[in-house]
Amino acid sequence: MKGKPVMSQNLIDAITDKENFRKAYKKVRKGDNKYKKDAVIFHEDYMNNLEELRQSIINRTYEFGEYNRFLVHEPKERVINAPGFNDKLVQMAIHNAIKKTYYKKFIYDSYSCIDEKGTHACAKKIQRNLKQAKWLWGEDATIIKIDISKFFYTIDRSVLKTIICKDLKCEYTVELLYKIIDSADTIDDLGLPLGNSFSQLGANIYMNRVDNYAKRKLGLQFYVRYADDIVVVVENKTKAKEILYCITDFIKANIKLDLNDRKTKIFPIKQGVNAIGYKIYHTHMLLRNESKKKLKRKIRAMPKLIYEGRITISKAEQMLNSWKGHAEHANAENFIKSIEDRFGFIFIDHKGKLRVNSEAIFKEGMLNAV
Repeated sequence: MKGKPVMSQNLIDAITDKENFRKAYKKVRKGDNKYKKDAVIFHEDYMNNLEELRQSIINRTYEFGEYNRFLVHEPKERVINAPGFNDKLVQMAIHNAIKKTYYKKFIYDSYSCIDEKGTHACAKKIQRNLKQAKWLWGEDATIIKIDISKFFYTIDRSVLKTIICKDLKCEYTVELLYKIIDSADTIDDLGLPLGNSFSQLGANIYMNRVDNYAKRKLGLQFYVRYADDIVVVVENKTKAKEILYCITDFIKANIKLDLNDRKTKIFPIKQGVNAIGYKIYHTHMLLRNESKKKLKRKIRAMPKLIYEGRITISKAEQMLNSWKGHAEHANAENFIKSIEDRFGFIFIDHKGKLRVNSEAIFKEGMLNAV
């Protein structure tokens, strides 16, 4: 391994700690994952299987298995390469152990897949930045929206491995992460598999170079990143053009990625910015029209799907209230109420939850099935 780090047992001991493995096992079995074939087989003798897997890491005999490939269509069509249960468990154990090391390296305004952060915290921080920039610079304040083209699919794994080798001082851990990263060689020459839980942390590790350049070298006060989406606010259009050029050049030269020219734009603060599922202004936030259209399509499909037994009413309600939780962070009261008014089989209960009227939806489903 080129450029081996100084030997240290700290991280690998944390990864292979029995309690860490037990916690990782509980996490990867959450939800529907526990019903999958490899999870069921593992669970039949999980104590021995856990110990055997743990020992394979300690003894350095662990090998990554094969991926299961499938398509998902929401929020957009993407190819998912999902690892087997054993490999998910190992990645979760690694993530539990090394996340604190990396969280200390990440800037405060990185929000993707970090504990206590996420999309809603990110959207609110963008709005606070817009408010402060508007107060400082008035209508001259200018927004830069940056989007990476085919982000996960074009990450250069050799660059990522170099970064990790410099960051971590545990040879065993670096070797283990290399096995996970190199497993993508069976898929393509570039990129991180979207089905790997490590891919989310790996993406943050990769983009951390850009974050530090923007904050420390360029001195950008109003900078926020969520995965491959970057939103910056600067004092005027001239400054925005200069900053966009610098960041574009840095990204191409240092992490070998290209920008999505269609989604990377400069515009005045009064226009707000489409980001993280919202249209964000300095005064308020709205749901994006695309988000509204997708929800309506899903609701229209519900009666037929429930009638045919392809989803349960419980699952439909879970989806509806997950969306409602997202919508409530925006100024969307009227739209939420319109869902109840427009679709006769959906109502809001006394606790404010969206519910499905079973009798009404089966009638609708029968009509759709004819």
